Amino acid sequence: MLTSSLLATATTSLEWSPNVGIIMIIANIFAIAVGKFTIEYPSAKPELPAPQFFGGFGLPAVLATASFGHILGAGIILGLHSIGKI
Repeated sequence: MLTSSLLATATTSLEWSPNVGIIMIIANIFAIAVGKFTIEYPSAKPELPAPQFFGGFGLPAVLATASFGHILGAGIILGLHSIGKI
């Protein structure tokens, strides 16, 4: 009985909405801000073609902050979905 209700809860899918997109954008902006102040060598090689558009970050810093932002955003979105807020 408990297993079937857990499976039913775990398999509910989340539809994309503008709220989901906004949460992901905010999570990525937060991750970039954290990275700006915590990455020791933000302009490490290889450089990006137009570094002024990326805050002076090199490729490793952009990949790190974007990855962290997506992990953070996915966690926030799934957490809010599981408690019924989105």
